[in-house]
Amino acid sequence: MEKLNYEIGDVVKLKKPHPCGSSEWEILRVGADFRLKCMGCGHQVMVARRLVEKNTRGLTKKA
Repeated sequence: MEKLNYEIGDVVKLKKPHPCGSSEWEILRVGADFRLKCMGCGHQVMVARRLVEKNTRGLTKKA
């Protein structure tokens, strides 16, 4: 499987949706942990890189 190149501003679609119903997240920080912002409600979370890479179902690059 090809490694994706995650960058700040990209939108990642994850496997499971957030309780608000959105499964798309904007990347705010990249490193060992990612800071993600829900595109539905704006909630921000910190997630380990390993979990983001495992649960990614799609990646949309910033414009």
